[in-house]
Amino acid sequence: MIDLRYVPGASRRQVLRVGSLGLFGLNLPGLLRAEDENRSKGKEAKQRSCILLWLSGGISQLDSFDPKPDAPIEIRGEFKTIPTTTPGIHFVEHLPKLSRMTKQFSLIRSMTHNQGTHGLADQLVTSGYAPTPSGVGVRYPSHGSVVSWVTGYRDGVPPYVYVGDISGPDGFRKRDALNAGVLGAQYNPLEIGDKANDAGFRVRDVTPPKGVDAERMGSRLAMLEKLDRWQRSGEARLPVLKEVDSYYEKAFSLVTSPRVKKAFQLEEESAKLRDAYGRTMFGQSCLLARRLVEAGVRYVTVGMPGWDTHTDNFRDMKNKLLPVLDMAYSALLQDTHDRGLVDSTLIVCMGEFGRTPKINAEAGRDHWPATQVFALGGGGVKTGVVVGATNERSEYPTERPVSVQDFSATVYRSLGISPDLSYPSTDNRPTKVLAGGEAISELIS
Repeated sequence: MIDLRYVPGASRRQVLRVGSLGLFGLNLPGLLRAEDENRSKGKEAKQRSCILLWLSGGISQLDSFDPKPDAPIEIRGEFKTIPTTTPGIHFVEHLPKLSRMTKQFSLIRSMTHNQGTHGLADQLVTSGYAPTPSGVGVRYPSHGSVVSWVTGYRDGVPPYVYVGDISGPDGFRKRDALNAGVLGAQYNPLEIGDKANDAGFRVRDVTPPKGVDAERMGSRLAMLEKLDRWQRSGEARLPVLKEVDSYYEKAFSLVTSPRVKKAFQLEEESAKLRDAYGRTMFGQSCLLARRLVEAGVRYVTVGMPGWDTHTDNFRDMKNKLLPVLDMAYSALLQDTHDRGLVDSTLIVCMGEFGRTPKINAEAGRDHWPATQVFALGGGGVKTGVVVGATNERSEYPTERPVSVQDFSATVYRSLGISPDLSYPSTDNRPTKVLAGGEAISELIS
């Protein structure tokens, strides 16, 4: 739906006209204003993209990248550890591929914050702003939405895409925290869904619905143009009408753009490469993310659910989660390296918080925001670095605590976006992209 708040001066006819994009199966905002607005900002980000591997629910730091093998059994858990290519650093045994690739990414083992609730923690780590009370607060834009606002649509290519499962624990939709908030709905991601591993995978926003070919689409466009000419003859032309027309044309070019459609054709990749990523929703979504950044998308979030392991943590981590992550993430690192995309693509792997040091009565781990681990590499940041440390039980950082704001500042620095840049929110109150925090100095090249 088009929100009239974002269409100043638009008449009912104009909004209905943009709404007719539904004839093509589009659910994109009809007014794709980003490109023209960004020209006026006088700001230009580096030609870099970001892929966020979003581990929805919060990955256990102890059972992945920061194990504590010398802790009591009720802390260390069931998994053994294995050495990595970084001296002195161990991972759990179910991450063998990533353990051999630590020179291609860096680890932050000491990120800490105070939001232990799904939704609130999501908002914090994906925006760099502490969430405000529900109903009276401000929902700040995610990093991806800020990138969307700064870079805009280019040649029919959307700047921000979400691939994968959008559901979250307790029915919370992860998409909500990854949206644009007060920046405006036109900067929300284009949602692709979680069907990348399905046979005959197609995307509704760039693939015409069944029975609607290019000729029919052209006929419908011509019909709309005739309707416009008839309607315009009976009313004064408003200045906004030209803008509406241009954004309509951008949406039409998106659905017919060979460059965009080609990015979604995973069947073009070799069976060997697809197997390397893993024939899973997450694995094929990671491969799609690489194809999207090659096509010009500037921020891609790949969502993987299931990490909220309150019960049967070790069974699920061993059988469902860690092997899939190990295969897909390692393949993405290698693939971007092989294709010369390392410097131009920042890859971040994280969830919204860590898990409790002590195993609960249901063989699970609960929410623990005081210590959290995440990985990042590419995009001009140093790799093979381990920042920070936690105590012997992973209860709190003992070295180099890193704030969410520091993490956000590091992402924006990599992408060439000044944290001091202010965006206009829907309530006409200018807000800085980020308030506080400094880029993690150990990762600055």
